[in-house]
Amino acid sequence: MAKSMNLSNLQPAQERVDRKRVGRGPGSGTGKYAGRGNKGQKSRAGSHKMRAGFEGGQMPIYMRIGKLRGSTSKDAMPVGPFRTETVPVNIRDLDRFDAGAEVTPESLVEKRLIKNTKIDIKLLGTGEISKKLTVRVHKISASARAKVEAAGGTVELLREPKVKKARHHAVKPVAVEETEEAPAEEEAVEEKAVEEEQA
Repeated sequence: MAKSMNLSNLQPAQERVDRKRVGRGPGSGTGKYAGRGNKGQKSRAGSHKMRAGFEGGQMPIYMRIGKLRGSTSKDAMPVGPFRTETVPVNIRDLDRFDAGAEVTPESLVEKRLIKNTKIDIKLLGTGEISKKLTVRVHKISASARAKVEAAGGTVELLREPKVKKARHHAVKPVAVEETEEAPAEEEAVEEKAVEEEQA
């Protein structure tokens, strides 16, 4: 029969561990220097609140090493060829949806294909699809659009694609050929010589 609980048989679930009391005399084992040793920065109060990567004032390793080209601020993202401004979703991942369903950023979050809707979504053409779906994304590749429409689905872009402006190159001035002017100058010189002979 189980014992009834009362004040006479109460006991802790785990044994109590006494905290380490430092600086309470040499007999305690952690007296005098309280386990911090002699002098130095780490013997002072507040010395263990240094931020990660702090090296005592010298140039830290993350500032000594070389940097990649380009701006690295959050406002300047994306940076480099390995980062994009969209979240990729492949066409093969849409098999989780039932036929006739709508594929939207919110539904992709529910299916755990993306984490959130903060970044634009681009549908890529990796894989195959056989279900008729209504896809509403920010961007889509040409191959993905062809596969969705071939399966009987439709595609609607949530954002109009950016039109790249054509670059106008300055036309270099063509040098005037001197071949036409040369005969006229020679004729003038010859006429002048004839006039001098006649005189």
